[in-house]
Amino acid sequence: MTKQILLSTPHMGELELQFVKEAFDTNWIAPVGPHVDAFEREFCELVGSSHAAAVSSGTAALHLALRLIGVSAGDEVFCSTLTFIATASPITYLGAKPVFIDSDRTSWNINPDLFRETLDKRAKIGKLPKAVVIVHLYGQSSDIDPILAACNDYQIPLIEDAAESLGATYNNRSPGSFGKIGIFSFNGNKIITTSGGGMLVSEDQQLVEKARFLATQARDPAPHYQHSEIGYNYRLSNVLAGIGRGQLQVLEERVRARRHNFAVYQQALGNLPGIEFMPEADFGRATRWLTCLTVNPAAFGADREQIRLALAKEKIEARPVWKPLHLQPVFAECESVGGEVAEDLFDRGLCLPSGSNLTEADLQRVTSAIAEIHRTA
Repeated sequence: MTKQILLSTPHMGELELQFVKEAFDTNWIAPVGPHVDAFEREFCELVGSSHAAAVSSGTAALHLALRLIGVSAGDEVFCSTLTFIATASPITYLGAKPVFIDSDRTSWNINPDLFRETLDKRAKIGKLPKAVVIVHLYGQSSDIDPILAACNDYQIPLIEDAAESLGATYNNRSPGSFGKIGIFSFNGNKIITTSGGGMLVSEDQQLVEKARFLATQARDPAPHYQHSEIGYNYRLSNVLAGIGRGQLQVLEERVRARRHNFAVYQQALGNLPGIEFMPEADFGRATRWLTCLTVNPAAFGADREQIRLALAKEKIEARPVWKPLHLQPVFAECESVGGEVAEDLFDRGLCLPSGSNLTEADLQRVTSAIAEIHRTA
């Protein structure tokens, strides 16, 4: 039978199993333990942040981040529109409303000029947002400096959703380490995984300690169970933290493998008419977590969806670029600024299989299938 090639699968090694075995041997199975402490410490060293809290998902980390900076019912939060819904859902958990900002074509992330212009307009009418959430999309950093400068000018806290960009750089620093809070994801499809998990990082020690408190059901220091505020069951288990520790040690290998995938795709398909790959902005290194391209159907002979369906028939998984959040039915009543760039990227954008465990034969199957689609179009 023909092997199915999936978009982005977990890539495990021997180190992860050793750490998990240690957790079992010592009976540290609960959502606390030495692996959790070590994972937080080692993650801080990797991304250049001072403090970290390991939690159950990137979404949980973002929910905590928004609560920690005081987002509440009736507030507005500026948010990238070209992203997965998990970037914006936690805003609504707190009764706040997202305001979606369009992308640029340089990085596919939030447009810094449009962002500044919108903040300036809002300032004049006394309607600044409570917070800003930017996304570092598909393994590439946003252009952080001008965004952070605009936030600082108006004293608005910046949260970085770096769920897709661990291992990337912005001016030789890790995305997620610039704003008030950064969040990361270790979901099964990410560049490294803990099966499910996330991390919240910040330079503010008290803020991270409060994140841990809230993530552990907000239990007060008492011999009995006492609670003065509502918390969540968001802490990462010691077993999964062990997986994360093993994965951290091979992160750079995983980045190299995904960048190699991109290079193979670009060399094999870059000269086909109508094909353009997601650019790499000159302010840093993209991990190419997913290899993304756009299709001009008039030039190529088939549109993005026709290519996707043809690949599916060959047991090759490909997916459209994220549908912009301002187009999602659940956010129909929310304000958006611009949107044309994100809409165009969605209409024409396709994500190709990108796992770090793809073989050269897998890559050859994908590139040959796409070339054949063009040849027979």
